[in-house]
Amino acid sequence: MPDIRELVAEELSLSVDPRVSSVAKAIAAKHGAASRAVLFYGSCLREKQLEGLMLDFYLIVSDYGSAYDKRWLAVVNRLIPPNVFYFEHDGLVAKYAVLSEADFRRLTGPETSSVSVWARFAQPSRLVWAADDTAREIAVEAVSRAAPTLLAAARPQATEDPYGLWRRAFSLTYSAELRAERKARATSVVDIDPGRYERFTAPALAAARSMKPHGSWMWRRIEGKALSIARLAKASLTFAGGADYIAWKINRHAGTDIELKPWQRRHPLLAGISLLPRLLKSGAVR
Repeated sequence: MPDIRELVAEELSLSVDPRVSSVAKAIAAKHGAASRAVLFYGSCLREKQLEGLMLDFYLIVSDYGSAYDKRWLAVVNRLIPPNVFYFEHDGLVAKYAVLSEADFRRLTGPETSSVSVWARFAQPSRLVWAADDTAREIAVEAVSRAAPTLLAAARPQATEDPYGLWRRAFSLTYSAELRAERKARATSVVDIDPGRYERFTAPALAAARSMKPHGSWMWRRIEGKALSIARLAKASLTFAGGADYIAWKINRHAGTDIELKPWQRRHPLLAGISLLPRLLKSGAVR
């Protein structure tokens, strides 16, 4: 049986559309010598028609101070990781989150109660650019921690059935963030590629046995929703068109029809605050 690192290394090395690699290289170039690796993840992994979609990337950097020209961006990235930015390249649009190598490793492991990073990288991703072999190895090692961390945290509340285990695990993580997606989204993540999760179950559980997850699910929900609000507020400052993006994402996943007013576009942070009570009441975000 292959171990979890072998499975992750194989999955990360799978090919992607050359246009995705081109976007990744451009993102890395924007941050210069600080760039260490770029990972591609999310629903666009399964799409052949990329136009009209927003591609999702994580940029891994050596340190925040070297990654930015503006000191305040490094400070907020360190305080509330990650920073999220909008990016356009060759007719495609993307958003990318920035984490240091140290934070990426920490946030994929059991020492953090925040689900955001380990829940995402327990799902499929691709390593589409790396500065060198060392950067590649560091990224593989960090991603290899994500699935075991997820199962270690979820197993006390989950069934022994492999598919039920993964579905329950993702349901728990979705409940620990403010999400615009419908409830079925958490289980559909597994149902889209059940064979992948079947292959990952035994190796991930084997690695999970030595892990002691930090925090309870009650605490993860409290922390996760608070962090979601803080990250949305921060994204309104770092993300061009942030208010429009947030409205688009909610409309797409929750089936709402939010139309922003001119003042909300001018003041995206106030827009988010003004929309949140209505979205929570309607169930558009949970």
